[in-house]
Amino acid sequence: MNKKRIFIIMGVSGTGKSTIGKLLGQKLDVPFFDGDDFHPESNILKMKSGQPLTDEDRKDWLLALNELAKTQQKSTGCIIACSALKQVYRDMLNAELDPSLVFIFLEGSFELISSRMQARKDHFMPVDLLRSQFDTLEVPEDAIYADISKSPDKIVGDIIQELS
Repeated sequence: MNKKRIFIIMGVSGTGKSTIGKLLGQKLDVPFFDGDDFHPESNILKMKSGQPLTDEDRKDWLLALNELAKTQQKSTGCIIACSALKQVYRDMLNAELDPSLVFIFLEGSFELISSRMQARKDHFMPVDLLRSQFDTLEVPEDAIYADISKSPDKIVGDIIQELS
């Protein structure tokens, strides 16, 4: 069976994972899934209240995204937006996938991301939790890096160039 590629758009909250994931999905003609849609209600309520998630809080969410990736790998492949902040989370996402996931790390300064988060509306993640995400982040060694100070179209163009 021909296995399809799975791409994880990763980074702290506010880096544009959903925007970039949707655009990249259109360019590559594969479905896009926003990992936030797979959080249990308890995680969303916890973040809304200003509490960072623990590793235990994230476990079932990451397992659900891994199941999604395994299913999609058998059909069309896909792009999944997921913070994937720690290596152990990336390992959980990558379990039993062959070939392995392609991680695309959206990186930017705390100041830029904070200003973006302050400007966005209707998202459950408060700006106050951004520092905890930066503190938790283990920068991936094996990923495509994308500078979020560029336009979304330029970022997606750079990613496609890296993939080819």
